[in-house]
Amino acid sequence: MAKRGQDLLDLPDKSSIKPENNEEEIGEFEDAWEDELESEEEVSEEEIINGDSVGMEIEDDDDEENAAGGDQLQQNLKVYLPGQRLGKDEVLEADQSAYEMLHSINVQWPCLSFDILWDELGEERRKYPATAYIVAGTQADKPKNNELMVIKMTQMHKTQNDDILEYKRLKHYGGVNRVRVTPQREIHIAASWSETGKVHIWDLNPLISSLDTPGKMINEKLLKPKYTIESHNTEGFAMDWSGRVTGRLLTGDNNSNIFLTTSAQSTFKADNVPYRGHTSSVEDLQWSPSENNVFASASADQTVRIWDTRNKKKEALGIKAHEADVNVITWNRKVEYLLASGSDDGVFSIWDLRTFVNNNQKSTPVATFKWHSAPITSIEWNPNEESVLSVSGADDQISIWDLSVEHDPEEDIRLGRSKIYTENGTEGQNDIKELHWHPQIPGCIISTALTGFNVFKTISV
Repeated sequence: MAKRGQDLLDLPDKSSIKPENNEEEIGEFEDAWEDELESEEEVSEEEIINGDSVGMEIEDDDDEENAAGGDQLQQNLKVYLPGQRLGKDEVLEADQSAYEMLHSINVQWPCLSFDILWDELGEERRKYPATAYIVAGTQADKPKNNELMVIKMTQMHKTQNDDILEYKRLKHYGGVNRVRVTPQREIHIAASWSETGKVHIWDLNPLISSLDTPGKMINEKLLKPKYTIESHNTEGFAMDWSGRVTGRLLTGDNNSNIFLTTSAQSTFKADNVPYRGHTSSVEDLQWSPSENNVFASASADQTVRIWDTRNKKKEALGIKAHEADVNVITWNRKVEYLLASGSDDGVFSIWDLRTFVNNNQKSTPVATFKWHSAPITSIEWNPNEESVLSVSGADDQISIWDLSVEHDPEEDIRLGRSKIYTENGTEGQNDIKELHWHPQIPGCIISTALTGFNVFKTISV
C-alpha cells in the first residue's frame, strides 16, 4: 500500500496563520484543576490559529422565518449509513449528540503522522477546557518546506469556538512519513522517518519549554537533530520506541529491512545489520509491552511476524495474517497476548499470540471485522480500556469498537452500525491517515487527515 498519496503533495495552500519564527504569541494556559464550567469569555482573533470547534447552536427566537427554515432543514436531514453514496449537493454533518467534545483544526500542510506528548497537567483528566500537546510532521509541496511541529492546543471546551493553537517548529528536509515519541514520560525525544530515507532523532524539550514560558528563546543549535540514522537505503514508514528499555528504536523500510538503534550515553548508535525475513515492505512495528527483547512486524507480504532482538536472521514466529498488505498493527498494553492488525482490503483482525506458529501459514484470528470499505490506515488499542480499540480507514471513517459488548444482530440492523460508533463526514475528516488515544484524557482521540486534525470525545467511550 502506498501510504503517502500524490494528492498530499499537489494541494493548494489551505492553511491559515503561520508564525514567521519561533517567538509567536502565547495564548492562555489551561488551569487543569479549574471548575468544569464553560467559559463565556471571547478570545481575540490574533490568539486563534484556525481553531474550529463544532457543536454550537445559535437560535434567534425573534426570527420566525429562520426558525421555519430550520424546521424544514431538520425534516430534510437523513441518517447516513457508512458505504452509502452521497447524492448531488448532499453533504455530511456531524451529529452533535454523539460527541462530548469535537474540535477541528487546520494547519498549513497535511500531516501524514503525529504522536501525543505526555504533559504534567495530570492523569485521568475529565474537566474542561482541555489541553493537549502533539508533535506532527508535514507533507509540503517541496522537500525544503517541510517541518516538524510541536503543537499546543488549549481552551478546548466542549462546544465553544475559542480553542487556541500555538506551535514551535523545526526545519525538516523531506516529507515526514512517520513520527514517534519515546513513551517514557518527561523525556520527549522524537524520531521522524523522512522520505529521503533518513531517520532523524530530535530533542523536543526546548520547544515545549518555549511554548510554556512566554518570551523564552530557543538556542538555534537545539533546533537540529540529535542523531541521524543512515542505515536504510530507501524510505520507510515503520517505527516504534520501546516502552521497556529507554532509547531503543526500531525502524523498517520499503526494502523489507528492520534496523535497531539504541541510546549510547548522550547520543545514539544504529546497527548496520538488519533483521531480515519479510519479502516486501515493512509497514509497521510494535514492541512487546511485557518483554524487553520481543517485537512484532507487519508487512505488505501479508504476514505478521514476532522477533527476538537477539536473532536477526529469522523471526521467532510468523503467520499469514491477511489476504492483502498488512498496513498497521497494535499490541494491547493491558492484555499482552492480544494484537490487532489492519489490512489493505479494509479488514482488521484480533489475534491471540499464543496461537501463532512458525510456518507463516494462514492462522485463525480471535475475531475478524469487515466494516471499512477501503484500506485500514491506523489502528490503536485504548490505553485505559483493554477491550476498546479505534480504527481509521481510507473510507473517511473512524470506528470505535468495544469487544466486550455482546453482539446483537437485530440491534446492529436497527441502528445501522456495528459495535459502538463511527465518525465521518465533512465535519469529520477526508483521507484519514492516523489516530491516537490521548493517554491522559480518557476517551479522547486525536486524528490527522488531508483536511487537518480532529480532537474529539464521543459519548460512547
